[in-house]
Formats: sequence, structure tokens, C-alpha cells
Amino acid sequence: MSDSFRLIALSYERFATLFGQSDAELGAIGARRMIVDEKPGYPCRVSLADAEVGETVVLVPFIHHDVSSPYRASGPIFIRDGATTARPGPDEIPTMFRHRLLSLRGYDAGAMMVSAEVVEGSDLEESIRRLFADESVSYLHIHNARPGCYNCRVERA
Repeated sequence: MSDSFRLIALSYERFATLFGQSDAELGAIGARRMIVDEKPGYPCRVSLADAEVGETVVLVPFIHHDVSSPYRASGPIFIRDGATTARPGPDEIPTMFRHRLLSLRGYDAGAMMVSAEVVEGSDLEESIRRLFADESVSYLHIHNARPGCYNCRVERA
């Protein structure tokens, strides 16, 4: 089994219509339009990059683990206006992960959590490989450890 992995970003097309909605329409679905006022601080789950100061983002509730298991989960995510969907290559770790404390959650084929750890972003690659060394782990989710927000899925390459 290969020990290569790939980070999977969310598709911009899934969120593009949010940017044409009014603040009232966004509020009706629990979302908020915001102007970025610091960097880092607004990690985009589409571009897998921190938004730049002055950019528009939408903070939206998102079901990031849409499964039939007790681990079905949702939470807030930032999306940058006009973001390009990131497609990191095998074993590539985008910069936005390097300066964060992260939580890794490993799930089996039945969407049950079988492993978890907290890691400094600078050690992310090593942690991904360690969790994938367990053959029962089918995929991982990366979250920001302190706020708990979802970042992306990790699959074996």
C-alpha cells in the first residue's frame, strides 16, 4: 500500500451563489459576509489558503461529514469570493496548515472514527503518514484544533 496522500479541497461551485445573495438572504441560512481584517485568520476551505486582508469571505455552516454514522458532523467554514479550488499534488501540504495547531481524525470505511490526534501544522505530513499506516483508516479529516473547524479531507493517493 502506498503511503502517499492527497488533500481534498471543497469545490467553489458548491458555494459560488452565496456571494450574490444579500446579507438578509445569507442570514436566513445562518451565513455571514465578512471583510478579512487580519492574516492569518480566515482559512478558505476551497483555496486551502488564508484569505488576504480586504478580501470578502462568507462564513457558512457546512455539513463536512455527511454520513450515516454517529460521527455525522457540521460546523462553520470560510469561503473566499472567487476562490479557485485547490488541487494539491500527492503529499503536498498547503502553507495555511503549517502555522496552525491541527486535529486529525481518522475514519474507517463505515465512517466511524478509529483514530485522532492533535499536531502542530509543521508536523502534519508525518502525522498523516502515521495514521494511514493503520490499514483500518480509510480517510482523514483535518480540523483547526482550537476552534474545531473543518479544513479538508485527506485520502490515500
